[in-house]
Amino acid sequence: MQIPTDIFTNIAMTTTAMTRSARFLLKPVLLMLMLVALSACNKKNAPEEDETKPDPMVVNATGPLLAQVKVAEASTAPVSDVLRVAGRIDFDEQRLARIGSSVNGRVTDLNVQLGQHVNKGEVLAKLHSSELSTAQLTYLKARAQMELARRGAERAQSLYATDVISSAELQRRTSEFEVASAETRAARDQLRVLGLPQGSIDELSKSGAIDSIAPVVSTIKGVVVDRKVAVGQVVQPADNLFVVADLSRLWAVAQVPEQQVSQVQEGQSVRIEVPALNNEHLLGKLIYVGQTINPDTRTVLVRTELDNHDGRLKPAMLASMLIQSAPVEQLVVPLSAIVREDDSDHVFIALDDHQFRLTRVKLGPESNGHRVVLEGLKVGEKIVIEGSFHLNNERNRQDAE
Repeated sequence: MQIPTDIFTNIAMTTTAMTRSARFLLKPVLLMLMLVALSACNKKNAPEEDETKPDPMVVNATGPLLAQVKVAEASTAPVSDVLRVAGRIDFDEQRLARIGSSVNGRVTDLNVQLGQHVNKGEVLAKLHSSELSTAQLTYLKARAQMELARRGAERAQSLYATDVISSAELQRRTSEFEVASAETRAARDQLRVLGLPQGSIDELSKSGAIDSIAPVVSTIKGVVVDRKVAVGQVVQPADNLFVVADLSRLWAVAQVPEQQVSQVQEGQSVRIEVPALNNEHLLGKLIYVGQTINPDTRTVLVRTELDNHDGRLKPAMLASMLIQSAPVEQLVVPLSAIVREDDSDHVFIALDDHQFRLTRVKLGPESNGHRVVLEGLKVGEKIVIEGSFHLNNERNRQDAE
């Protein structure tokens, strides 16, 4: 570059007109201005650099690599959301019996232990009860009084037929018999309330022998899962002495948060994961969804039934309940199409027959070998569903070159 001579002439004239001290200060400034002017001229005359660079997200596939690539249109599929809530295994309340004594008394014998299988009607314990003795004595007195009144009414009927007594006397004796019969029936019903079976009542009527031993019997067939009584203990009808459960069927229960109640309803498919069984999946359906919300936990109780004839499940086991909602059509991509790059999910979109662009997408949870697309892809776009791994390796190689 040629610098005009008039510039240097002007600078020289100006420098001459200034004092020695001023010239000393101005020289560095003038030198800087000259350097800037030279630099600008060099840049203007330098050839322009090529600013076009290949897109690092696009890969060209040819030959054997292209043969490994399979392309398909992005499409929708029915997807069900899965709600996971913590739960537990519990007794089936319809197959559970809390058994107590029907009389006040003292325990004299215990016939069963915890975990023992019992049949319906089997005697679990025996009590000595003065209350039962008193009730039996009352019944015997009422029955004897009824027999006496019956004979008196029959005799009065004969005497009235021969005009020995009046009709008023006949009615009186007949009324006495009816009252005695009612008292006998009431005394018999009281024995039934106290747990005495009809066979024992009939035997008491024949023999007249009072038995103060009251049995405590099981009302269902099952396993003794709780026992709250000891020999010598005084009990009353309000006490629960035994708990017997039929463990062939159990419940799985869970508490669903209030915000997710709309996702559950009776009849939905449910999978149960039990850690104690190596997270084995047990299948079932919701048989109950609570109609009220627990004000303390803000949750709703849900329940399903589980078969347990093999006895592997135990009440109070921890479990996770996976509730599957009704399927909804959503855009999905197969797992084979997903490329993990820079801690993000990507897919390859086909640009033409041999060019593919790595595109970032936002994906939802996995479902049946697919993942729901939340952002970054539209229905109908052509994506690579096989060979994505090899394409990404080739893209990285081309980018490095």
